[in-house]
Amino acid sequence: MLADAAPIQLLAPDGSLVRNAANEEFLPRIEALDDAALQRFHREMVVIRRFDIEAGNLQRQGQLALWIPSLGQEGAQVGAGLAARPQDHIFPAYREHVVAKIRGVDPMRLIEMLRGLSHGGWDPKEHNNLHLYTLVIGSQSLHATGYAMGVALDGASGTGDPEKDEAVLVFFGDGATSQGDVSEAFVFASSYQTPQVLFLQNNHWAISVPVERQSRTPLYLRSQGFGIPSWQIDGNDVLASYAVTSTALDAARSGQGPRFIEALTYRMGAHTTSDDPTKYRQNDELAYWGERDPISRYEAFLRARGASEEFFADVAREAEDLAADVRRKTLELVDPPTSKIFEHVYSEPHPVIEQQRAWLDAYERSFEGTEG
Repeated sequence: MLADAAPIQLLAPDGSLVRNAANEEFLPRIEALDDAALQRFHREMVVIRRFDIEAGNLQRQGQLALWIPSLGQEGAQVGAGLAARPQDHIFPAYREHVVAKIRGVDPMRLIEMLRGLSHGGWDPKEHNNLHLYTLVIGSQSLHATGYAMGVALDGASGTGDPEKDEAVLVFFGDGATSQGDVSEAFVFASSYQTPQVLFLQNNHWAISVPVERQSRTPLYLRSQGFGIPSWQIDGNDVLASYAVTSTALDAARSGQGPRFIEALTYRMGAHTTSDDPTKYRQNDELAYWGERDPISRYEAFLRARGASEEFFADVAREAEDLAADVRRKTLELVDPPTSKIFEHVYSEPHPVIEQQRAWLDAYERSFEGTEG
């Protein structure tokens, strides 16, 4: 893809299908999907947005320490998440709530994590190879690259069997590309020709720093300097996200080396609930991206295909049911015992951990009878 080319787009903001020379290789992947598969894109986007809004409300009401909104980025995430196969490994950043849901993670695990009740969330082996959220910016790119090196060295990719070959998919944001970790991941991914796809969600703001201040060139060109083929896509187009990511993952699994995708999307909400975006963003910018909302454009697409009102009503009910269920369960959560912090630090009993546990027990007992 040339530096001055338009991002790959399959669905225009008005919901109409786009056909041009730039996307002709990807259209067959969409044409191969049945109505159930196409409708799932919409269901996942709508349900996770309602969950996301409810979680933000819970944080404002003091039920969570922090919440990380994904509002506006559902198209990029749902398309990429559904493009991955069960045997693939996925390394998220910290905003990929719908990818976690797609891989079978109960949304309450996200709530518990951001309430401070768990060590990190879930066991990847028990959740369809979805690895843990990573708050250290960009570090997951190295985790994923190292894992992908292992996949290749184990002979689990490039065997010619697409039902078994594995790939690694890693998500990060535009701010992470300014971290050395991502450049180091490019070096090793290119050198070892790892079976992985690096998926950049360019939501245009690294907290309060705009992307144009981070890079004078399109971010998808950075990987090309390391010898990694790349695409830039309309990240608010769920079909483009799915088609390009599935193409990239197929190439990675088959032994053709890493691929890079820059999805141009937009963070409609705050970076986290500790952020106030009104201090650095303009209303006209929000209005521009609001007109390119991934859900409204996709709803228009489905309606043009004949999707029924019953379908949309069913999706809305599911979204409301999940939100109500999450609220009820969140209000019922209780703090775990303090002893939990010592669990799973080592696979076997360890004397230092036992000493620390004993010290904490004695320390807490020292307060008994002192209240009042």
